Amino acid sequence: MPGFLLSAINMKFILGIKLGMTQVFDEKGNQIPVTLIEAGPCYVTQTKNKIGAEQAKDGYEAVQVGFQKLKEKKVKKSQKSKPFKHLREFKGDIDISKYKAGEEIDVSIFHEGDIVKISGVSKGKGFAGVVKRWKFKGRSSTHGTKHEERTGGSVGCSFPERVIKGRKMAGRMGHERTTIKNLKIAKVSPEENLLAVKGAVPGKKGTLLEIRG
Repeated sequence: MPGFLLSAINMKFILGIKLGMTQVFDEKGNQIPVTLIEAGPCYVTQTKNKIGAEQAKDGYEAVQVGFQKLKEKKVKKSQKSKPFKHLREFKGDIDISKYKAGEEIDVSIFHEGDIVKISGVSKGKGFAGVVKRWKFKGRSSTHGTKHEERTGGSVGCSFPERVIKGRKMAGRMGHERTTIKNLKIAKVSPEENLLAVKGAVPGKKGTLLEIRG
């Protein structure tokens, strides 16, 4: 239990942009598919605390970080105190006393072999049928089946005479916040602010990602 609490307090976090997928090779020559992420540098813009006269209105502990500093011409009046394109808060068992406004966070906090979880908005795929959206089998393509191969079948019941809420049906697919856990960092390049994470991560190229270790 003490070890778990220590690792939780020392949680690592950073923001990044998905660049795409490629491959690397390990010491044995095995091919490893990886996702390249341009991570940081991020800057601490604010720490929120439960205690304290000035921050009593927050009511929770978190570290707010900014990513991708805006050019002076593009900074709006409301952004002057925090001139960043992206602002995100990281909550949890974090020792916020270790973070100060203006402090820089870069990829050097991560190491090869670290296990992380990554959150982002998945690819939007528009309106999709039940076969694509929910992996329904559909009807057989035998004699007599006409325009029915990818239908969802019956959606109602004899009692109550209505469609039950939550029924899997056709509808908008994707464009949802998704988190993938237990991803392994394959390579870290502090000079180029790059992380290579084994496997796929949510979103398309350019998607903002929240990385927690």
